[in-house]
Amino acid sequence: MHDLLVAGGTLPNGEIADIAVKGGKIVAVGRGIAVEARETIDASGLLVSPPFVDPHFHMDATLSYGIPRINGSGTLLEGIALWGELKKILTHEAVAERALEYCDWAVSMGLLAIRSHVDVCDERLLAVDALVEVRERVAGYIDLQLVAFPQDGLYRSAGARDNLIRALDRGVDVVGGIPHFERTMEDGRRSVTDLCEIAEQRGLLVDIHCDETDDPMSRHIEQLAFETNRLGLNGRVAGSHLTSMHSMDNYYVSKLLPLIAEAEVSAISNPLINIVIQGRHDTYPKRRGLTRVPEMLKHGIRVGWGQDCCLDPWYSLGTADMLDVAFMGLHVAQMTSPADMRKCFEMVTADNAAILHLENYGLNPGCQASFVVLDANDPAEAVRLRAERILVVAKGNVVFRNPKRAPELSLPDRPGTIDRRRKYSP
Repeated sequence: MHDLLVAGGTLPNGEIADIAVKGGKIVAVGRGIAVEARETIDASGLLVSPPFVDPHFHMDATLSYGIPRINGSGTLLEGIALWGELKKILTHEAVAERALEYCDWAVSMGLLAIRSHVDVCDERLLAVDALVEVRERVAGYIDLQLVAFPQDGLYRSAGARDNLIRALDRGVDVVGGIPHFERTMEDGRRSVTDLCEIAEQRGLLVDIHCDETDDPMSRHIEQLAFETNRLGLNGRVAGSHLTSMHSMDNYYVSKLLPLIAEAEVSAISNPLINIVIQGRHDTYPKRRGLTRVPEMLKHGIRVGWGQDCCLDPWYSLGTADMLDVAFMGLHVAQMTSPADMRKCFEMVTADNAAILHLENYGLNPGCQASFVVLDANDPAEAVRLRAERILVVAKGNVVFRNPKRAPELSLPDRPGTIDRRRKYSP
């Protein structure tokens, strides 16, 4: 007896298939699977996708908007200052409660894997302990990966380096940093070297907030690519934001992109946040700061879309919907062809899963039985509609249901139902 059979769904590659689940694993994928299951779900006409993955988030700050005040300027620096005020009044219970509420939102959106940075500049490591606890509590349905993040600077904040080591000792998964927030460019450069060496010694992944600034001379991604090659960290490193590249000289970028590709450094762009935080000091033309995503893709660099923030000192919106992130990203990056839209869908699913080094991710036999059923024909349409989640399965268990309903019109001359779905040609 199988646990679950999802019948007749459309896979992201266009194939129509049944998916059989047993013991938390996908055991068969194909048409006309004849098995007995405790529950059979008809997914005909619906898109069945691997779960959404967020490679960049700040769960210690989430859902804290307005505490103790609002970011009036909307700038990155005021957000950091405001977070410094909030840190002083944080409690373990409040951090855990807000994080768990966000995880509930994530489940309802089919977001089942999240990489969250956690600030280690508080000597108490209060947020670290809270999110380690949350990671264990949600492990049955969300894969939560934690990054030791010295928000106030590895060297700029007294004790931050020691705190980072303590956080890693407590089970935090990834080494993080923020070189552009150090006091000098040289301190930022040294911090990248230091952090990469810590990761190499411990066999850990690296994810650095890198060049999140409008300054075209912020060049820490160059150092990150160099250290990745020097230490043999190829494929294990991500540079997040990279917004300075938006303003860099084109000749320099023509040198930089091959270096990033050679080092196999992944790039994580956060379009919702980057376009509202960057360019705040500009008049017009006003920059929006998104890094050079299409150009990176052409160089074979792995690029993911991240959520970054949700109702916190930096961002006053958010719903845990990675299709919102992809939708905004494709607009700002001008990735509007059907092929580009499908790529944007991959950038919030499979590409992000690869950045996180998730194991057993996907819709093949033997993979973990985590997937989402969407009210869409295909990935491009899912992005266009920010499609309703009809069903979410996490590690073999149905964790969210939203029965499909056709909205009805009551107009005198055009009664009937609304169908916003349209198939995109290849």
